[in-house]
Amino acid sequence: MVCDGVSFEKLLCGHHFPEFDAGFMELDEAIEVAQIMDESLDEHNSELVLRCIQISESRISNSSHRETQSSTSESQATLFSCFSASWIYSKVVLLGVSFLEHERRYYDAIDLLKQLLIKFISDGRRGYWTLRLSIDLEHVGCLNESLLVAEDGLLDPWIRAGSRIALQRRVLRLGKPPRRWKIPSFSESLKRKITEVHIQGRPLNSITGVKSRFYGEDGEQCGVEQLALQYYAGEGGGWEGVHTESGIWLTIFGLLLWDAIFADVSDVFRTKFQIAPLDLGTDNFYEARKSIIEPLLGKIYDGNAEEILITAWESHLGTACRGVNWDRHSLSELRAAVTCIGGPCLASFCRLLAQDYRSWSSGMPDLLLWRFSGNYRGEAKLVEVKGPRDRLSEQQRAWLIFFMDCGFNTEVCKVTPAPMSG
Repeated sequence: MVCDGVSFEKLLCGHHFPEFDAGFMELDEAIEVAQIMDESLDEHNSELVLRCIQISESRISNSSHRETQSSTSESQATLFSCFSASWIYSKVVLLGVSFLEHERRYYDAIDLLKQLLIKFISDGRRGYWTLRLSIDLEHVGCLNESLLVAEDGLLDPWIRAGSRIALQRRVLRLGKPPRRWKIPSFSESLKRKITEVHIQGRPLNSITGVKSRFYGEDGEQCGVEQLALQYYAGEGGGWEGVHTESGIWLTIFGLLLWDAIFADVSDVFRTKFQIAPLDLGTDNFYEARKSIIEPLLGKIYDGNAEEILITAWESHLGTACRGVNWDRHSLSELRAAVTCIGGPCLASFCRLLAQDYRSWSSGMPDLLLWRFSGNYRGEAKLVEVKGPRDRLSEQQRAWLIFFMDCGFNTEVCKVTPAPMSG
């Protein structure tokens, strides 16, 4: 099906939205409050910002148990939780937390974060909320409570990926004697060394807060990622590759698991213009399609990823699918990437994303590199590139550790200015 020049997959859709029947007016009001909040922040209208926070906190506090807990189970309600008034009010409250932290009103921010964690007990955003709460408690000198919040967060099944690593690092830092005498079991994992490569470039600017720019080997201006690509193509080993971050990986995932993404599962397609099922990003996505996904992963593991990729490309070229960018990467690039990555690593990657797309669909390494050695055999490498003032985020660290566990060749490339001559 084509609409305004965009092709959509042919879907079997349900058309009734009973979840919205009773709460449409509440949803409309929540959207209005969110709009006023955005405008007030842009205009630095502190009085109106505080009023929006107050309204949103009140609505969340007074909302029904069913509404705020719509995300507590992987049921039909879960699919529509982000369209509820409570979910929108929670976004406003989180904006309010950032505003209060900026104003150093940490006690008020702490109260709001505790309210969110109480009301939304099964929500993928709990990791960020818990981390902010622990940090704000440290700001006000409540170190023991800050540590307890971080430790309790590690027991929360909804806290995953980078947020989990961030809390683990806080526990290690805050939990030293005499607060804690026992070393946590995850300490050794966090101490794992990630290979580092250091290269130098001629800087164009060295301004704090501005993305670093360098002169490339061809004399043209470029960012640190392009400079690193030039290094790896030459003296760094003769690698081909792309600066992609999540782009090429999400495209590969979408193509390899296309049949699972658009499988006929109840209640996940409500319009013919969806580019993904409503449950992508929930735990239900994998569980509802396990009988489809696992045989696909078995074929990928056994080395059939290139064949699956080509079939999906030729069958669905141009059809809109979340994460798939038809224009950015050519079929030849994608074929080279999946061949060099290898079946076992691809299968592990696709399974992780299928099980928890929300937590893992961002923060992937900057560069995906590959090279062939003959007989169509190849190898791949993942590189996170950092400029002079950059450091790894916890999500980036989580991805690097995951790929290391898969046996993947990973490293961090640190770009620094070359010393001035003369």
